[in-house]
Formats: sequence, C-alpha cells, structure tokens
Amino acid sequence: MRKNKNLIYIAGPTGIGKTNLSIEIAKKLNTEIISCDSRQFYKELKIGTSPPSPSQLNHITHHLIHNKSIHDIYNVGLYEKEAIELVNKLFKETDILILVGGSGLYADSIMNGIDDFPEIPSNIREGLINEYNSSGLEVIQNKLKKLDVKYYNEVDLNNSNRIIRALEIIEFTGKPFSLFRTKKKKERIFQSQVIVMECERNKLYNRINDRVDNMILKGLENEVLGLKDFKHLNTLNTVGYKEFFKYFEDKISYTDAIDKIKQNTRNYAKRQITWLKKYKSSIKVNYNQDIDKIINKLFKSIKWKN
Repeated sequence: MRKNKNLIYIAGPTGIGKTNLSIEIAKKLNTEIISCDSRQFYKELKIGTSPPSPSQLNHITHHLIHNKSIHDIYNVGLYEKEAIELVNKLFKETDILILVGGSGLYADSIMNGIDDFPEIPSNIREGLINEYNSSGLEVIQNKLKKLDVKYYNEVDLNNSNRIIRALEIIEFTGKPFSLFRTKKKKERIFQSQVIVMECERNKLYNRINDRVDNMILKGLENEVLGLKDFKHLNTLNTVGYKEFFKYFEDKISYTDAIDKIKQNTRNYAKRQITWLKKYKSSIKVNYNQDIDKIINKLFKSIKWKN
C-alpha cells in the first residue's frame, strides 16, 4: 500500500551546502526541517558544528538543533525514539518533511530504524571510556579486532564512540556485536527519498578549507577554550574541538591545529562519501544545481500529484 507521507533526506559530505539546499526546498514546499546532525544537537557548540544561522532558523522552522547539552546522555537510540515521535506528530499537519545532516547513522535510524540492543550497566561504559582516555584509540581498536573482526572491518575506526558501544555490548553479553546487527527495517508511516549532493573533490576541499577559515574568524578558538574543562566528554571528541584542545596543551602549534582541523574535516568528508554510496536509489544532484530542477526530480521520483 502506497504511503502518502514523504520524508526527504538531504545528504552529502560536510561543507557541500546541505543546510542551504534544505532551506530552499523547505521554502518551496512550505514545510519544516529536522536535523540529523549528531553534533548540532548540542547548544554549547555554536560555531564548530556549522549550525544554521539565527537568520536561517528564523526563516524556516527547524527541529532537533541545540536541544541538548554536552552534559546530557544522548545516543542514536534515544535520537530515534525522540525523532520518530516528532515526525509522527508533524505528519499529522503535513505530507512532507525535510531531514538534513551529515550523520548517516542518525538519518538511517529515522528512515529504517536501528537494531535493538540490550541495556548496558553504566560501569561497563565508564570502564571502557577510562581505558580509551588512558591508553588511546589504537588499544580499543585492537581490542575490537580481537573480539569481533567482522564489525572491526565495517566500523569507522576513527569513531571511538562506536567502538566503545560495540565493546560494551560484547563485554556485557559475551557475544560479538555483529550478531546484534540484524539490519531489519522497521515499519514507518512514511516513505523516504534521499537526495545526495555531489561536488568535484577539489571544489569540495576548497569549500571545507574556506568554512574552517570562516569558523576561526567567528571565534572558534574562544568557543573551544570555554569548553576545555569538559574535553573528556565524548561529545567534544570531534573535529574542530579536539585539535584546539591539543593546542591549548602545547602539543601542537596554532597553525598545526588549524591545518589538522582542515585535514580531519576532509577525511571525514571522504568517509561520508563512502557511506552515501549505499543509497542506490537516491537522487543525485550537483551542489549548485538549480532548485526548480531538483524539485522536479523529486516530484518524478516520489510520483507526487499536486
């Protein structure tokens, strides 16, 4: 049975212009936007996560932006629950919603759902976080490789949060994390359509470098300085923040910190591009393509009737 509610996911690597495109489409379709950017949830991170500007937020209603604190316990499972409740509520008033953000796992949690995992005692996670903080990323990477090589070969090995999540489930259950990943799609009241933004690599990298320079001009250094007492939080183990923490500790120079932010952001974009290849039936659009042409492609894809 065909569903008449449509969730449009605007996807693409960081720095490509997802925010602007989502706002333009939302204006054209007279609808609202839901964020699935796992760092834009946090109200303390106003510069380094490149959230929509106050002006953009005033033009179009956005949801799930700056709605959490870095001190809150929050993960993709909690996000799925909160986001689906919100989506179901909003779909009572409209037939279309826009989803935007670079966190593919969070987007998938809305569109398809995530696997159900057992509840883990907090002391297990705390022990693994302490191990990571004291011994480093390579130690927990090797631990995962030994206990669950299948997931080791699939996970983003630079994402300590996901590695720790897998290890805590392995430690609690005694079973490989990969056994719990059924990837069974959950029933939704809407159908999803993915729009993937594309850009030539050298242009994307230039956009990323320019965006980092703009963050610096806006005061990223001072924003991170105000958060240095909380650098142990996983929430702040993110590009743009962890590099400045090293600078404040005299481990790298100011210039190196900025260069590292640019390099790590480019590497993150590469991983996002790889992730986006999974959306085989997505609509591919150029980052500067005419908005009306994109809307026409969208209409044809979901077979709307105005």
